[in-house]
Amino acid sequence: MTLLGFIGPQEIIIILISIMFAGILPIIALVDILTNKFEGNNKLIWVLVVIFVYIIGAILYLLIGRKQRLPKHTLKE
Repeated sequence: MTLLGFIGPQEIIIILISIMFAGILPIIALVDILTNKFEGNNKLIWVLVVIFVYIIGAILYLLIGRKQRLPKHTLKE
């Protein structure tokens, strides 16, 4: 059975997976940005990039922005 004569079940599954990926990736990026520390205004800039550029912004953050995070300090004895 096809929908509109050319979309079959495989294509619908691919479309649904793509939509889920497109919705989850920016959320993962925003959570990562908000739970880590950055120098200066980098946190604000990355949040705005991910919100306004959405998928591409999230991919850019995951590829480039994660390297800009400040390291988490270990507990001092």
